[in-house]
Amino acid sequence: MIDYITNYKYVRIQGQELAENTMYAKGIFSMCWQLIQNDVMDEEDAGLFKEIDSWFAEVLPFPPQCRNQEKVVCFFKTENSDEMMKMIRPALWLLEKYHHPYYLVFTNTPGEIVYEDQYQVAVRVPGILQIDRLQQSWSPEK
Repeated sequence: MIDYITNYKYVRIQGQELAENTMYAKGIFSMCWQLIQNDVMDEEDAGLFKEIDSWFAEVLPFPPQCRNQEKVVCFFKTENSDEMMKMIRPALWLLEKYHHPYYLVFTNTPGEIVYEDQYQVAVRVPGILQIDRLQQSWSPEK
């Protein structure tokens, strides 16, 4: 059997709903915090997620672009993601328990990388101006 995961450099866990800031699919941390804020998750499960979130806050560097609320999203590097994925599995279980859909997105081309560390990259999310320029330069055949 071929291990397809090793063919990809990056992985992101994301949902169906869009984040207000980026208009890009919310990541796993945002999805879990949303379940807590909407009183969907019970106290014990919320406590579990908060422990997971604390561990990541201690171990995973916080990209300055995220801190500044720039329009970026983060992907784990698959080459160094074993420990990260091991620690994130309980959060995946929580999403499943509360019937919240999520996707593992594997890619080699996440977009314009604006931050990189040992475990992750932050990628700039294209803005609406770029889309508008593309639409204006295109004209249908008559």
